[in-house]
Amino acid sequence: MPNDKFRSLLLLHLIVFIWGFTAIIGKLITLDALALVWFRMLFAVFFIGAYVVYQKISWRHSRSMIPIFLGAGVVIALHWFTFFKAIKVSNVSVTLACLSTGAFFTSLLEPLFTPKKMVRYELFFGLLVIGGLALIFKVETHYITGIGLALLSAFLSALFAVLNSRWVARHEPVVITLFELLGGVLFFTILLGISGSFTATFFQLSWSDLGYLLLLSSVCTAFAMIASTALLRVLDAYTVMLTINLEPVYGIILAMILFEETETMSGTFYLGAVIILVTVIANGILKSRTNS
Repeated sequence: MPNDKFRSLLLLHLIVFIWGFTAIIGKLITLDALALVWFRMLFAVFFIGAYVVYQKISWRHSRSMIPIFLGAGVVIALHWFTFFKAIKVSNVSVTLACLSTGAFFTSLLEPLFTPKKMVRYELFFGLLVIGGLALIFKVETHYITGIGLALLSAFLSALFAVLNSRWVARHEPVVITLFELLGGVLFFTILLGISGSFTATFFQLSWSDLGYLLLLSSVCTAFAMIASTALLRVLDAYTVMLTINLEPVYGIILAMILFEETETMSGTFYLGAVIILVTVIANGILKSRTNS
């Protein structure tokens, strides 16, 4: 069992490293956030569907849960939409710094959906996270919309992780992921159809956008979602969410290297970001020692 946990943690860090490129790819894609997420989820459905057929995986035991999985797909779809929208209206650094509040939101949500009880020190750490956010708000007021969208994205990500942690023990992770992505595609298809967005121009993708979308949907979505969902059988939702907080570290560093002109922020911003990251890491360390 310890070896399983160690291997699972290594795989989790690889997944988080892959996710560190997600924001970079999102910035490089020229599509608006809604179209970007729709194409991403649509392509990912085909990739995972082909995997399910190839592996001859059955979803009969999950049939009664399909409507619930489809509903959860709306949550992850809205998480991705607010995430990429935040990048479009602000930048990668602001979005990822705010996204790291996901562990704090997880600590609030887990007692509502799982037997886990609220821990007092997590509330204290939550106040520190709010302090870090206050510093970011103070110096990056021109990115207020992006900050709000990124915080909403963090909350939706935490909610999605907590919900999935309840299902993976009884249902096939690949099947869960397939129907969640399908639910997101159906939801956004309805929205795009109602708004009349499905025009010839909508489907005219540049070669660079198509390439980035294929990379985003295959490696960063299909593989990463299947693997991360399966890891919830071994690791608890909080550990997964805590490790995901390394995603901003990878992403911000990459953004500073690739997009120096738009991603170099003030010292106060980085102070706030460091406070948030150090807080959630300290929270995880303390939680680990308490449970040992």
